Amino acid sequence: MDKTHPAIAKRLRRASGHLDHVLEMLGEGRSCVELAQQLYAVEKAISGAKKALIHDHINHCLEDSSEGSSSKQARKLVGEFNEMAKYL
Repeated sequence: MDKTHPAIAKRLRRASGHLDHVLEMLGEGRSCVELAQQLYAVEKAISGAKKALIHDHINHCLEDSSEGSSSKQARKLVGEFNEMAKYL
């Protein structure tokens, strides 16, 4: 398990808590605006966890595997992929 995995798990627990709250709110008959706000929070938390996981993989798995390679091209491609992943 990587160093960033606890932070990713924390994000996902936060998303789970928000989703539980949305379900409670639905049962209470809360307004659509309030529900939309909470669903937005769930969406952002999950998206943030996904991005963190992808960047973690790029930074630790792909970079580590390319460092053993003598190919400058492989390291360059990993760098370019890392740059592109910022736009996920």
